[in-house]
Amino acid sequence: MSNLQQRVISAIVMAAVTLALTWLGGLPFRLFCAAIAAAIFYEWTRMCRSAGGAASGFLPEALVAVFIVALITGLPALWLLLLVAVLTAIAAPAARMQGAEQWEASGLAYAALSGLSLAYLRDDNHSGLIAILFLFAVVWATDIAAYFVGRAVGGPKLAPSISPGKTQSGALGGAVGGVVAGLLLAIVTGAGNLLMLGLVALALSVVSQIGDLFESWVKRRHGCKDSSNLIPGHGGVMDRVDGLVAAAFTLYVIGWIAAGADHPAMGLFPN
Repeated sequence: MSNLQQRVISAIVMAAVTLALTWLGGLPFRLFCAAIAAAIFYEWTRMCRSAGGAASGFLPEALVAVFIVALITGLPALWLLLLVAVLTAIAAPAARMQGAEQWEASGLAYAALSGLSLAYLRDDNHSGLIAILFLFAVVWATDIAAYFVGRAVGGPKLAPSISPGKTQSGALGGAVGGVVAGLLLAIVTGAGNLLMLGLVALALSVVSQIGDLFESWVKRRHGCKDSSNLIPGHGGVMDRVDGLVAAAFTLYVIGWIAAGADHPAMGLFPN
């Protein structure tokens, strides 16, 4: 089987599983978010440890396990955010005392906030479902549009020292594609305030591309081509969700400001 065939099959399977769990919501989606957080942390530590950095024993894994249990049990968002801060604060000095780099503590925070943002955006209501579908529409359309516009138009590179394949034209095309997809989703679902949602979609598209570049920088910093080989034809989980989790955290913060930490989607897509 060719690499392209593997990529297509893997992408179809991942999209189907993701959308099915998104539709179900509740505990199945929380378990999905917990799995994403665990995979991100695994790949992050795999990269930083393989680059020759010292490890902090099994403490970081134990701290991530505490977070995952709290996420699955549905701890209130503010308590969970406080827990993430405490766990990160424990991991950082522990790494320093054992002569390890601070990458593991930052990886713990990155993984935990990624899982938390997705889980609490979805919530267990209709607004959460629309919010997650809006997020998917913007991020996926951004990726697709950036790829095809970048290949068709070319031009100056966006960040050649970090990701040589990305172009400025692709970034602009991705932003346009993300906004269009977000607005179409909002119209189909009957959401109001399209101007506000268009601006939110633009912000998410830009942030998702920044998240993609950030993960590319982390991989380059540690001499890795892919974050792992967990997904046939695609590399690792981080390679697939780097832009998504950055945009998810941004949308979560916007919703938090509008409606609170536990039900952020209600501020964006009220019933």
